[in-house]
Amino acid sequence: MPTALLADDEALLREDLRDKLAALWPELTIVAEAANGLEAESMIEARQPDIAFLDIKMPGQTGIEVAQAIKANTRIVFVTAYDQYAVQAFENEATDYLLKPITRDRLAQTVARLKAALSQSAPLPDMSQLLTLLSRAASGNGPTEARKAPMRWIRASRGDVTYQIAVDEVLFFQSDDKYTIVNTANGEHVIRMPLSELLESLDGEQFWQVHRSTVVNVRFITSSKRDGDGHVSLNIKGYAKPLQVSRAYQHLFKQM
Repeated sequence: MPTALLADDEALLREDLRDKLAALWPELTIVAEAANGLEAESMIEARQPDIAFLDIKMPGQTGIEVAQAIKANTRIVFVTAYDQYAVQAFENEATDYLLKPITRDRLAQTVARLKAALSQSAPLPDMSQLLTLLSRAASGNGPTEARKAPMRWIRASRGDVTYQIAVDEVLFFQSDDKYTIVNTANGEHVIRMPLSELLESLDGEQFWQVHRSTVVNVRFITSSKRDGDGHVSLNIKGYAKPLQVSRAYQHLFKQM
């Protein structure tokens, strides 16, 4: 019977992953759950699971650091809310990844790959290069192009007119298929760039992703509200409607 460990500092996200795995892979036994990197490393050493689902961003130690310390014969699946980590993992094909919020279809693909690898007794991939790249990306010590200055101006259209907009004045960005809607106090504009690509050029301290399709300028967040079902919404200065925060990003607003 295959075994697995789940490591994520958000209990609700561990529960969600556990439930989805139970439905997709009933034979899989969850032998341990960790709320931080130190717990994950200790539990992996003690239980030696076949698979470890590791959140990249965890207190104590990151999922990357946990993976670097593993001596057991354990396959790694990284779980991340950050596209840049996921893209690197995919391009290197050294391991699999799940992007938060985890969808059933995407998890089904991962389960199929894991089942195939375990049934064929496939050797563990060499993750050394990948872990080095991820570690550099997480610490901001990647290549020079990855450390370029954040975007200051953006050219966006409304109708037939193109406007020069200061990025500091943007309230939030929202994805719309292959385009991105730029919301300012003066209304909506459009740029022909997907949100995931735009995010790489923004100042991460000023612009926070709060949903897979939404990135907000924290300077304009006036308040956050949690309803009876645990859903979080944000009030944005100069914008009438509240913005919804997906479960994967609610931890950003615990102190607000």
